[in-house]
Amino acid sequence: MSDNSPSAIVQSPARPTAELCEILVAGLKALAEAGEPEAACKLAGRACATLRKENPEQWSRFNKLLHRLSPITGSPAE
Repeated sequence: MSDNSPSAIVQSPARPTAELCEILVAGLKALAEAGEPEAACKLAGRACATLRKENPEQWSRFNKLLHRLSPITGSPAE
């Protein structure tokens, strides 16, 4: 049985975080495809730094994105 009470929703922020990260990743990919890969990389790097300790699963998504985008910028992946 699922608990849909407000307190249960507050205690489980993983789903909204994952959805927001999915939206952000899509936006960063679009930004890179629109000719702004450096801006996309900078924002993905900030997301990595924010998520690194608190949410390793989502951090990994942004880290992978950084590695895919860095060749487009001509900069080595960090």
